[in-house]
Amino acid sequence: MTIITYRTADVDGFQVFYREAGTKGAPKLLLLHGFPSASHMFRDLVPLLADRFHIVAPDLPGFGKSDLPGRGLTFDRIAETIDRFTEVVGFDRYAIYVFDYGAPTGFRLAIRHPDRITAIISQNGNAYEEGLSDGWNPIRAYWEDGSEANRAALRDFLKPETTVWQYTHGVSDPTKVSPDGYSLDNFYMARPGADEVQLDLFGDYKSNVALYPVFQQYFRTHKPRLLAVWGRNDPFFLPAGAEAFKRDIPTAVVRFFDTGHFALETHAAEIAAAIRDFLSA
Repeated sequence: MTIITYRTADVDGFQVFYREAGTKGAPKLLLLHGFPSASHMFRDLVPLLADRFHIVAPDLPGFGKSDLPGRGLTFDRIAETIDRFTEVVGFDRYAIYVFDYGAPTGFRLAIRHPDRITAIISQNGNAYEEGLSDGWNPIRAYWEDGSEANRAALRDFLKPETTVWQYTHGVSDPTKVSPDGYSLDNFYMARPGADEVQLDLFGDYKSNVALYPVFQQYFRTHKPRLLAVWGRNDPFFLPAGAEAFKRDIPTAVVRFFDTGHFALETHAAEIAAAIRDFLSA
């Protein structure tokens, strides 16, 4: 039976909740979740890898049980907090598993500390323009014109039924998707003020796209070991974004699974096996 502990780290006065499993001294693996989730999205993956790795999975600032900051949260601030978090918990060299928002967070850590990153597993974690689907168009409109009307239009992304859709879209059998994940996401997203923080992050996502050339230069220069495990039916991040990694890292391994955005909900065992094989090679 896997022992998972649930802790909170004080990161310069900011409280970051995290899950930890595995043996200290084993290879370190940092799991970074995406929108609108939290570290609970890794609840099925962690037990499948804890015998091999020392795993830490934080809730990003503004998500889950971590502190909810005030207005003006940016991806730079999220990355700065998680960077300090890794130092607080003693993660000096580690592989990163990045998903959705976790990707621009983890890639910022990589360009800041390339010597600390031992490998990258990108699960629907994009770094290329061709990986962005038309589903981003309403958010792009807000990048170009930050009007109240364009901001208000994005509130549909925060509705409970949209969260359920993100979990089930592209899944061949939705009955295999546990309601626990999206129900907990909706619970945390209903915290007072969480909606405005998330709308701010929608607006700031343009900073991630602006950094794509910097991320790609890091890939070309440092050639990190990279595994892309992708739900091919993702409505936001297209398979072309996974294939693009091979342009900058010819040795990158790309695996597609017949599922949607939250691939771990249906394919945790297959993804865990791919990670074990990849990091054992």
